[in-house]
Amino acid sequence: MQVFHSQYGALRYHDLPGSGVPLLFIHGLGCAGSSDFPRVAADAALAGKRRLLLDLLGSGFSDRPDDFAYTIAAHAETVAGLIDHLGLSPLDIVGHSMGGAVAIAASSLRQHKVARLVLLEPNLDAGGGPFSRALAAMSEDEFIQRGQRRMARLASRAGSPLWAGSLVASHAPAVHRAAVSLVAGSEPGWRELLHALNMPRDVVVGERSLPQPALTRLAQDGVSVHVLAEAGHAMSEDNPAGLATLLAGILERDHVA
Repeated sequence: MQVFHSQYGALRYHDLPGSGVPLLFIHGLGCAGSSDFPRVAADAALAGKRRLLLDLLGSGFSDRPDDFAYTIAAHAETVAGLIDHLGLSPLDIVGHSMGGAVAIAASSLRQHKVARLVLLEPNLDAGGGPFSRALAAMSEDEFIQRGQRRMARLASRAGSPLWAGSLVASHAPAVHRAAVSLVAGSEPGWRELLHALNMPRDVVVGERSLPQPALTRLAQDGVSVHVLAEAGHAMSEDNPAGLATLLAGILERDHVA
């Protein structure tokens, strides 16, 4: 595992060697790149490509500074710093859920370096999803004392043990502050930032998540929309091989030798 020492703390990431345009994975709320994406990155469909699996601050193996904001904008700044530090230009970015909003914001900060942006059921609008809304409705102290463990138990009972494990291992203030940020939204909003980006942009929706009018209508605005079979929101857990194959097909359109 590699380390980038940002001004806020150490970001840790797996850097799987390969050639061509690097692919950076950014995970969602209560998740970690080190747990969400190994099966996707290791799939034969992505073999030979350099793949970076990032743990955002407060998640996985990365540092957990108590004085970091953990907002979407703050996470995007650390991702932009990692891109600069590693000299990743051009690169492709895959962002899942909250990580989709982080990926949009980071791409806006480093637009000249990002070749393609692929978003897996991203947060695009203020208000958050059911999980982030429930979480943000608690106080930070309440989430630290009881909410984190309760949410992890619910996730496990709902059939998502991978997410439950990464959630309970995450820094509780980080998860809560990020959820509050998702509910509050940004100005300009992530949807507006996405429309303003000039690189190719793709959104992937899990078949079990349909209908998703707010995502599928993005095709009218020049964003390519794809449906991943046999998957819901936790698509890297539900169908990692299918996701890897879909990503490889999307990326091949741009980087054919």
